[in-house]
Amino acid sequence: MARVKGALMTRKRRKSVLKAAKGYWGAKSKHFKMAKQAVLKSGNYAFAGRKLKKRDFRSLWIARISAQAKVNGMNYSTLMHGLKVAGIDLNRKMLAEIAVADKAAFATLCEKAKAAL
Repeated sequence: MARVKGALMTRKRRKSVLKAAKGYWGAKSKHFKMAKQAVLKSGNYAFAGRKLKKRDFRSLWIARISAQAKVNGMNYSTLMHGLKVAGIDLNRKMLAEIAVADKAAFATLCEKAKAAL
């Protein structure tokens, strides 16, 4: 059986890592050893960031709903409980969109939540 040398795969691996590190500052984009560490670290940040993004958006939606609920004379928790009791099943993303885009419709939802309590 013929002897297999690893130069091709080594070059391919190094090339892909350096390509991923393109745009990094200084030696992190030029030297394989530093680029590899930077790419691994950035991958960890990206993974964590995808989780944090969900958390950040949920808190933004809650802040928007809360602000509009206060305008209508309710607080956030009372509004959410009233909507649940009234059988209005809207998620926070949609409630936040309604609160920003259509204030009259949100006021109607607040009145239904108040009536249900």
